[in-house]
Amino acid sequence: MSDTLISPPELERSDALVLFGISGDLAKKMLLPALYRLTESGRLTVPVIGVAATDWDDDALRAHAREAITAGGADIDEEVFARFAAGLSLVTGDFTDAATFARLREALTGFGFVTHYLAIPPALFTTVAAALAGAGLNRDARLVVEKPFGHDTASARKLQDDLGAHFDDDHLLRVDHFLGNRAVESLMVSRFANTLLAPIWHRAYVDNVQISLVEDFDVADRGSFYDAVGCLRDVVQNHMLQVLALLAMDPPSVTNARAQGLEKWRVLHATRSMDPAETVRGQYDGYRDVEGVAPHSTTETYFATRLFIDNWRWAGVPFYLRSGKALALSATEVVVELRKPPLELFGGQNTQPSSNLIRFRIDGDTGIRADLMLRKPDSDSGPVTVPVGVDFAQVLGRQELPYENILHGAVVGDPECFAFFPGILECWRIVDPVLAPAEAPLPYAPGSWGPEAADALPGLKRWHQPSRRLFDSA
Repeated sequence: MSDTLISPPELERSDALVLFGISGDLAKKMLLPALYRLTESGRLTVPVIGVAATDWDDDALRAHAREAITAGGADIDEEVFARFAAGLSLVTGDFTDAATFARLREALTGFGFVTHYLAIPPALFTTVAAALAGAGLNRDARLVVEKPFGHDTASARKLQDDLGAHFDDDHLLRVDHFLGNRAVESLMVSRFANTLLAPIWHRAYVDNVQISLVEDFDVADRGSFYDAVGCLRDVVQNHMLQVLALLAMDPPSVTNARAQGLEKWRVLHATRSMDPAETVRGQYDGYRDVEGVAPHSTTETYFATRLFIDNWRWAGVPFYLRSGKALALSATEVVVELRKPPLELFGGQNTQPSSNLIRFRIDGDTGIRADLMLRKPDSDSGPVTVPVGVDFAQVLGRQELPYENILHGAVVGDPECFAFFPGILECWRIVDPVLAPAEAPLPYAPGSWGPEAADALPGLKRWHQPSRRLFDSA
């Protein structure tokens, strides 16, 4: 294999961060709180120049930033905020107006390399990229775009071509904020840094794998956005398949983002496309009453499927994926069920030993838990399940917000937290057969675990339901 394939070029560190859409919802909920945290930790030392179609001035932006940081749960340190606010400024104007980019060029006078971060609707990505190029702002610059990257395979290819006309692939980063989550990254670390797990991580020991991204809240005020996207495009094609890749990939030969991307691509390339006959779509009762949702909408708010990976490590092992809104609780969790011992020597008269489970909680109360079988003293009832594991917050302290790592990577030029384009294409290839279903989604009651049909996916013995907290009883 060519060294150029596995050894990425050194990416430039930025002298300024330009944040398009700084007045928007993503910036308010995620980006501004993350930028404050980066300032607090000393990892953000460059100015942030916002671009937005608003009538704010710099002082109004700083006031908005303070509100966003407070709403994000931070206790503001005035010295830290003063440092952050001093580097915060605003260029106003429409993204389709060349004058906006002329003002931005003036604001960037004297800076060297710049990162342009597009926290804007995907329909505007190519418009802004072309306008940046028209103003000469694509030179000595990097472009960072949010998900989704396309809405199917063909549109992803076209978007890559359109953006690639102005920014080459070494200067184009694609966000999947799950990749900025340290608990997600720990999937790979847990597998490859611990010989306790590495030898059993294949078909000889693993019976099945379940990946759940479930939420107890509904679409709330995001009806217009969600109805045009649905569960599959919103979280399955990107977040959940990235998690699957980290769970199932082989170890990279070297430690860099491109080598990791190649291994993810290999395992995704070996993953079968989704089979409509092994897929369940659902829609919670009341969804169509949400403002912005079409009265006869067939958008899914729940999705479940079975996948297989046709390679040496995973042949024959089913991977079950499910996600949904308005479910029984919120949790993002991986459950790896190991095969039962060949002889059941320790069952009681009326019980059978359960399989060992390894749980990775990758959102909220993050950690790793293994369910082991132990025998109670003076008991004839057989083994009992005992959870053992690690609570990350308790052992490792505060976990960075995913967008802290995304934004830091965007500024310093670290591609590890960003999606590899060949992998994105494989993700779209995997979901393409179920993007346009012929049948309407099945109804389910809010607060349930989704449509009952999902419990009858081929080969599924039962879903291992997450508990509200990792070390509660499941």
